[in-house]
Amino acid sequence: MIDYISANMWQMWAVLAVLGLLLELTSGDFFIMCFAIGAVGAAVVSPFANIYWQLGVFSVVTAFSIFQVRPFALRYLHKGEENRVSNADAVVGQTGNVSQTIPVGGFGRVAIGGDDWKAVAATQEELPVGTPVRVVSRESIIITVERV
Repeated sequence: MIDYISANMWQMWAVLAVLGLLLELTSGDFFIMCFAIGAVGAAVVSPFANIYWQLGVFSVVTAFSIFQVRPFALRYLHKGEENRVSNADAVVGQTGNVSQTIPVGGFGRVAIGGDDWKAVAATQEELPVGTPVRVVSRESIIITVERV
């Protein structure tokens, strides 16, 4: 068994690389990806080198990726944004139309980009169906809107 593993170490490195890329999908800050790149480098040299050389190549390629590839990826893929909004936070500032009347002090519905949100008015006024509104804040699944 040990002979098989040492003879086919590239498979272990390949599995580590794939797992690293899958984990990167959950974080999005391009740090785990650097370890996956290092694992690919180790997989390439594994048929020709012993485990110590493989670990050395893994370490060097990972360090190179952290200091060279990651800043490049962050610069071009995140475009220098410090606070990236995603999912529900991206709805703040968008405009939509009232799809169910929002009564004074009550809840209604607002259609924004194909989604229908539970909404409350920011001011003490009724917003009838079809009124164009802008989202000013979000609290859980309820958005606060104002007339545009």
